[in-house]
Amino acid sequence: MTPWAVLLSITLLLVLLISGKIKPAIAFVSLAAGYLLVGFIDTSTLLVQYTNPALATLLLLLLVSLALERSPLLDWLSKHLLKGHPKLATARLMGSTAVLSAFLNNTAVVAAFLGAITRQQGIAPSRLLIPLSYASILGGITTLVGTSTNLVVNSFHLNASGSELGMFQFSLVGIPVALITLAVLLWRANALPHHRPEDTEEKLSYFLAADVEAESPMIGQSIEQNGLRSLDGLYLLEIERQGRLISPVAPDEQLQADDTLVFTGEVSKVQALQRFPGLNLFGHQADNLLATNLVEVVISHESELAGKTLQDVDFRSMFSAGVVGIRRGDKRLEGQLGKIPLRVGDCLLLAVSADFRQHRNLDRNFHLLSGSFTRPQLNRKESLITLGGFATVISLAAANWLPLFHGLLILLGALLLLKVISMAELRRRFPFELWLIIGSALAIAQALENSGAAALLADGMQAVFSGYGIYAAFIGCYLLTLLLTETVTNNAAAALAFPIAWSTAHAFGADPLPFVMAVAYGASACFLIPFGYQTHLMVYSPGRYKITDFLKIGLPVSLTYSAAVLLITPLVFPF
Repeated sequence: MTPWAVLLSITLLLVLLISGKIKPAIAFVSLAAGYLLVGFIDTSTLLVQYTNPALATLLLLLLVSLALERSPLLDWLSKHLLKGHPKLATARLMGSTAVLSAFLNNTAVVAAFLGAITRQQGIAPSRLLIPLSYASILGGITTLVGTSTNLVVNSFHLNASGSELGMFQFSLVGIPVALITLAVLLWRANALPHHRPEDTEEKLSYFLAADVEAESPMIGQSIEQNGLRSLDGLYLLEIERQGRLISPVAPDEQLQADDTLVFTGEVSKVQALQRFPGLNLFGHQADNLLATNLVEVVISHESELAGKTLQDVDFRSMFSAGVVGIRRGDKRLEGQLGKIPLRVGDCLLLAVSADFRQHRNLDRNFHLLSGSFTRPQLNRKESLITLGGFATVISLAAANWLPLFHGLLILLGALLLLKVISMAELRRRFPFELWLIIGSALAIAQALENSGAAALLADGMQAVFSGYGIYAAFIGCYLLTLLLTETVTNNAAAALAFPIAWSTAHAFGADPLPFVMAVAYGASACFLIPFGYQTHLMVYSPGRYKITDFLKIGLPVSLTYSAAVLLITPLVFPF
């Protein structure tokens, strides 16, 4: 009965993850805690999973990446790649992204190119952003540190076998697969839509302006006294007064003659302003001034805004900015913006105050698309130390002269001592949820093994594929992982598929390594829909894409990628 109870709980976990009604970290931790309570795992077994050496290496890599992503190298590349013929520019962008993503966090690489792509005028961003996201995935599969998925698989492999995977062990299959798939991606990029980013005139259509006339009885009274804080579908964003903007507007701010009040929200509900005496709608144009403080951002996967409304978090106080508009994919969201639950990947148009850039939580919550605000970068010396140190660590690990964990720990210590990165930034950006997910997933895998559920699954796989041979079982494990990664997150897919693949390999008496690689490459095979991978969500709204755009490009890419993986992996890693 115990194995079936574990399998039933895993099924429930999958349903919850697919529904999106509960965060993956909460779901995984809750299930691991449940296994502890019913005795499927003991306390020491549970705790040791959160200190898995490969998991610790992943966390160190992500923390070091906080300094790497601030290197001016990425910005320099972004300015020089998009010149010349569009086809050549696309090829250069994809190739550079793939190479960089083999060693750097792919989210950081995509974030660095995202702003430059949306700001340039030569090529429609929608022709470049999906290739950018896909190329970052394809580069990531080529090395151990290229994607968190490979490091997650390495965590499970270390737990199961006692040995870690090599730095370039993934390259033997990853490089040819990446090259073949990149060629197909470049060919299919012609089918992407031509969507230009919103120009200033389109952005200003989010606003509604009204002048306070000289004889208005509203003069001398505060915003709250005038009843301007509780309008139907509109809210007062800022005030233009004598050539300067007051933003955000405090409730006790008193109106003066000739003020221009700038509203946003449901601008079609202009009738809500007609009841105010001495307020002249459309009487003054403040376009040039309004355009100076507009910033466009994308909500990041680390953001605390996801799943919450603007009212829930008191956005204006939190960031000293007002949300003028929200775009999700190709749709501009209408209605009362303050009551719309936000999602990762939503594109926000902000009207910001002078204090906006002082907020330390910007880099955690947003990827910048446009505007005058830029993140602080490393200077030349800091950049050389960071990039040189990281290259040295990777080289020493590849040559087996220094374990990757040791090298990254030394590098992180050096970056802290030299003040390239601060403890405050490490605390702010620590990947706490990822640590919980992977640690809990390792515990769940141990429960699968201890309860006999993994053996039951392996017997089922053997029964299904016994008449077709071990290669069919290998394909089955890959397709299972691919299906999981398209419906839940890539790391969760790897965590759930690994125990099944490992047990299946042993059931057939085969070397587990090709099955392990099938899980690693399958967990990165997220090309069909934008919701399963964080870089897809980053480009979804800036590119004004529809889901069908991802399907149109992703289907041939996914088929090519899968065929290459299934053909090359058994040749490099025999059963």
